[in-house]
Amino acid sequence: MNKIGIYPGTFDPLTNGHLDIIMRSSKMFETLIIAVANSNSKNPLYSLCDRETMINLALQEYKSEISNAKCITFSNLLADLASDLNAKFIIRGLRVVSDFEYELQMGYANASLNDSLDTIYFMPTLQNAFISSSIVRSIILHGGKFSHLVPSSVHNYIMTNFLSKE
Repeated sequence: MNKIGIYPGTFDPLTNGHLDIIMRSSKMFETLIIAVANSNSKNPLYSLCDRETMINLALQEYKSEISNAKCITFSNLLADLASDLNAKFIIRGLRVVSDFEYELQMGYANASLNDSLDTIYFMPTLQNAFISSSIVRSIILHGGKFSHLVPSSVHNYIMTNFLSKE
């Protein structure tokens, strides 16, 4: 049986914290699906297509370490997506206590919609514990240096497609 894990998120943009969790969780599954949520309610800075492209660039950049990962987009309920993909595991990251409270509720909600789902929580490595997409977006919007917070392929994509036009 193919063990499939889904790492869902908005990934606006993909950060080194996300990449840390992708690398570590990919070792646990035969297939790891990075599922980019449409999430228009969150008013993402980057389009769904751009976020998917950034993840695919990072997967290509790190293909020797995460060859079993692939990226998809979704707009339906995560529990339904997991059923559609025959996935039994959701991967989530926890940085701070408030993440735990939110993720615990989401894990229970997903399990109530799909009782075959289990959620696995990863704490980021210490060097990535402070990184969040919202911090990275704020730094980008204020013209700060962000190359140390995202994979180099993501940095290059943002610089080429968004920041060089200003």
